[in-house]
Amino acid sequence: MPPKSGIDGRRLRSERTRQLIIDAYVALVRDSGHAPTAAQVAERAGYSVRSVFERFPDLEALRLAVVDQALAEGRSDAALQAIDQDRATRLRIQVHSRAHNRERWLPLWQAMAKQPELSAEMVARIEKVRELSMRRIEAVFARELSTVDDRERRNALIAVEALTEFESWERLRQMFGLSFEEGCATWVTAFDRLLPPTPPIPAVS
Repeated sequence: MPPKSGIDGRRLRSERTRQLIIDAYVALVRDSGHAPTAAQVAERAGYSVRSVFERFPDLEALRLAVVDQALAEGRSDAALQAIDQDRATRLRIQVHSRAHNRERWLPLWQAMAKQPELSAEMVARIEKVRELSMRRIEAVFARELSTVDDRERRNALIAVEALTEFESWERLRQMFGLSFEEGCATWVTAFDRLLPPTPPIPAVS
């Protein structure tokens, strides 16, 4: 039986190779705006095409791994750490966090939009992104949303989630030519108007 350290070393090298392939895919999408071929990914990562398919059975599996990485980054959203702050601070942090996420992953979103058809697994990932997004908004602005009934709360969540989607950021940055900060300021103003008023903090007797 080979030493455990040798097995662990091979596993770590395999995981590193896998991550470098994912990174290469992301870099190529950002450079070109299109989904790359396996040969392009292999060349960018510094491996053979065979190495790519040893880690991923096909390019769809690689695309899913890239989306999973984006999801993992989204779960560590700094906005959740500001739940107890005032409304203006929560708005600013939430918007900047989402804008940074949109800026980072917009090329991938645009490349996926060019695909003639998305797999069921990819559609499920996209729905998961939207679900997590709405949950995050609901958690960060629980005080405001607690003041309205279920229907109005859901309408507000849908409106805010749609406002801060990839397509919206794409229009602000690429169609209207706004800078990152100008785009954030536009989102903050609109976001603020869509939310119910913040209830006063009860006085301590």
